[in-house]
Amino acid sequence: MVRTFDWRKSTRSGQDTGCVEAACDGEKVTIRDSKRKNGPMIHCYTSTWEDFIAAVISAGGIR
Repeated sequence: MVRTFDWRKSTRSGQDTGCVEAACDGEKVTIRDSKRKNGPMIHCYTSTWEDFIAAVISAGGIR
């Protein structure tokens, strides 16, 4: 069975710029490079992804 994802990318990311895309299935998040859609993917638990995003925001990385 082939799994499909509902990929999301930041609205601040332009068409010609690199960005990551993330897809969540409730328990886990899958992350990939938007320019390498068939490339490697990273899988982590949703709580780990939320901690990562909170740390980036706390460090001033997202405005």
